[in-house]
Amino acid sequence: MSDLRMSGSPVGLHRVLDPPGVLPQAARRLDADPRIRSDEVRVRVERLNLDAASYRQLHDAHGGDPDEIRAAVLAIVRERGKMHNPVTGSGGMLVGVVEEVGPDSPLGLAVGDRIATLVSLTLTPLAVTDGLTRWDGRGEQIPAEGHAILFARSIAAVLPPDLPTPLSLAVLDVCGAPALTHRVVSRHAAEAAARAAAGPVVAVLGAAGKSGSLSLAAACRAGASLTVGVVPSEGEAALLEASGLADRVVIADARDPVALAAAVEVAGGPADVTVVCVDVPGCEHGAILATASGGTVVFFSMATSFPAAALGAEGLAADVTLLIGNGYVPGHAETALGLVRDVPAIRDLFTARLRLSP
Repeated sequence: MSDLRMSGSPVGLHRVLDPPGVLPQAARRLDADPRIRSDEVRVRVERLNLDAASYRQLHDAHGGDPDEIRAAVLAIVRERGKMHNPVTGSGGMLVGVVEEVGPDSPLGLAVGDRIATLVSLTLTPLAVTDGLTRWDGRGEQIPAEGHAILFARSIAAVLPPDLPTPLSLAVLDVCGAPALTHRVVSRHAAEAAARAAAGPVVAVLGAAGKSGSLSLAAACRAGASLTVGVVPSEGEAALLEASGLADRVVIADARDPVALAAAVEVAGGPADVTVVCVDVPGCEHGAILATASGGTVVFFSMATSFPAAALGAEGLAADVTLLIGNGYVPGHAETALGLVRDVPAIRDLFTARLRLSP
């Protein structure tokens, strides 16, 4: 099932059907032909993981009806040759087994490797062959059969044997968040140390979620003097307080800028670093308002409006650095998996959310 006479574009341009000339992520439609070029890898799909913003949008748009959600996902994959939600612009990632490796692939994978892709489904050629019949439509993780194609510039990680697959998938789906949080907080901590000042205050919005909980742990390791976990409800607060991951837990609507900033200030803010891990739109201005002058806001949510963030900072005369968490930091997979292994509270929180057996 190979087409090894030639290599493809390392970034996948040869897989773009419409419109020509754009990169796969920006394309409306990709070619998911299972025949690989000499530098490609074909993966037998076992499980898809939709990103939180995409699943929430699909769930809300279809009133939580599992059959309609399933049909919507199938329609997207069938029409686009990839899982690229046209409303949120986001996708997710997948787990599968390597079926074939082109002789010129630089990814270091071997046939039979069980891997998680660390690139978005929005740029991954994908075909689903089982109608997603094993998926109940009630969660982000989707048992599936089909195939996916990785390019020379793709990224994948061999799944660790010591962690359950659903847990690994959930962690690797957001592994860029703790790695970049660690980098940013470390820089602020070093600047504070040079002034003989206390370490940075770090606020995490959506702190009881997957990326939020990992970011809290990463911030603590990187030298934060105080971590503030912001959650939207009593239930989320109880979950986060039981984990002990945040020094202080506050309940606030991240879409209400004034209330959010006040809640963070009462908890010890304003924050030197604010990490946005919520999966709903409208949190940009609150994150900026809750951040101290000279601080940094890191946006990890695919629900973020970056024009709203930039114009909001301008309108507030806020001297803050705005960062887009692009999902990739060297060593990000190892960083996230290491946190799960080393911090039992994170594993417990993920287990509770995924309803996994420990």
